[in-house]
Amino acid sequence: MITLDGQSLTFSEMHKFLFESEKVSFTEESMKLVQKSREAVEKIVAEEKVVYGINTGFGKFSDVLIGKEDVEELQLNLIRSHACGVGEPFPEIVSRAMVLLRANALLKGFSGVRPVVIKRLLDLVNAQIHPVIPQQGSLGASGDLAPLSHLALVLIGEGEVFYKGKRMSSIDAFSKEGVFPITLTAKEGLALINGTQAMTAMGVVAYLEAEKVAYQAEIISSITIEGLRGITDAFDEDIQLARGYKEQVEVAERIRSYLNDSYLSTKQGELRVQDAYSIRCIPQVHGATWQALNYVKEKLEIEMNAATDNPLIFDDGEKVLSGGNFHGQPIALAMDFLSIAVAELANISERRIERLVNPQLNDLPPFLSPKPGLQSGAMIMQYVAASLVSENKTFAHPASVDSIPSSANQEDHVSMGTIGARHAYQIVANTRRVLAIEAICSMQAAEIRGKEKMAAATRGFLEKGRKIVPFIHSDRVFSKDIENMSEWLRKEDIFFDKKGITELQA
Repeated sequence: MITLDGQSLTFSEMHKFLFESEKVSFTEESMKLVQKSREAVEKIVAEEKVVYGINTGFGKFSDVLIGKEDVEELQLNLIRSHACGVGEPFPEIVSRAMVLLRANALLKGFSGVRPVVIKRLLDLVNAQIHPVIPQQGSLGASGDLAPLSHLALVLIGEGEVFYKGKRMSSIDAFSKEGVFPITLTAKEGLALINGTQAMTAMGVVAYLEAEKVAYQAEIISSITIEGLRGITDAFDEDIQLARGYKEQVEVAERIRSYLNDSYLSTKQGELRVQDAYSIRCIPQVHGATWQALNYVKEKLEIEMNAATDNPLIFDDGEKVLSGGNFHGQPIALAMDFLSIAVAELANISERRIERLVNPQLNDLPPFLSPKPGLQSGAMIMQYVAASLVSENKTFAHPASVDSIPSSANQEDHVSMGTIGARHAYQIVANTRRVLAIEAICSMQAAEIRGKEKMAAATRGFLEKGRKIVPFIHSDRVFSKDIENMSEWLRKEDIFFDKKGITELQA
């Protein structure tokens, strides 16, 4: 059971929640803070004080006063009018993350919602009821208004959900689980939608998958080193320490561990003096990606526990302040950085694929073909990798450098962070496919060299991988192989890090 308090949600807990369907609850102390902030809102409504979002309009309408008899209608109208999302829905796992993150933010006690709102959000994820939320339509400041409005629609019994593998109306899913919709009261609609949880949820899922891809890139590139009879001296610890980047040192250490007992890798001068950069510079390039991943993780962990709505309630209601915590710029920049860093894993992987298949760059059969000329072998697999890499370059254009004013120029600078997060997620998926192609080619090359000469760790990967993609004895429809390998890499039980070395050898 994961217990939320608005302050301490971790990536480890998010991993359990997203991939192991861990249930969620809340601390009593955090709910006491929620209750206090709610009492402050009710006092403001009763005394008819003018406070943005409680008894005023929104955005450019912030100067329009709303009577206390209309505050519930104000919130309902807000949710319905702002539910303008378009396009394909976010993956269900992202929707699940979004609901949890919104609940965690409200548990900080700065938002003025009733406890029942948070309890209902947690009811949804514990019952595996996930809102259908269109991906397009957020500017990433005033928060993720459109996506989160679709989330809020579900709470009031409108909108659609994913439930037990089916897409249906929220009311139908509620009836199956004994969950009841709620009526939003003063400030609650605004508190639900004025936040960065769409970009953060997408970012969390993208990061978790990117981390796995980065580890997998190391074991796969180690097999490539064997297939190309690469030189391991370039991974010597002294070289890495001489530069001083911790992540570079760690990448080289893991690759040395993978290749420790290999009879296919070579030493400096044995076959050649130096390898190409795509082999020799793996610690430097992959290590720099890890530096970016560490930065992204740090920003996401802060945002996972952040109050991002407006206004915020402090000092038991004595201070109600309008600010800009809904602005997604910190996550927008992090997502652009994630996109660039992961795209580079694909860039260098594609160059290794080229070295595996190009007969001018190795002494292997041309394109790893069983019968060169009659059979094309891996020729077009490299084309696919090149296409995916080029597509990544367009997705990696930073979304955060763009801004378009909205709400009659009241909201005159926005982050576009949700676009950045969506692009990062797509880049991770593309990069996994590039690595799947490298895995297929490197396994073929290493096995041509002699499976019995491989290191224990890399041979362990190959033996498992051969259950997914067989040795290429003749041309076949390689699209299926690429997708099967990619899906295998995506699965949660295939996670190659330091702890995974023993498993690979087993």
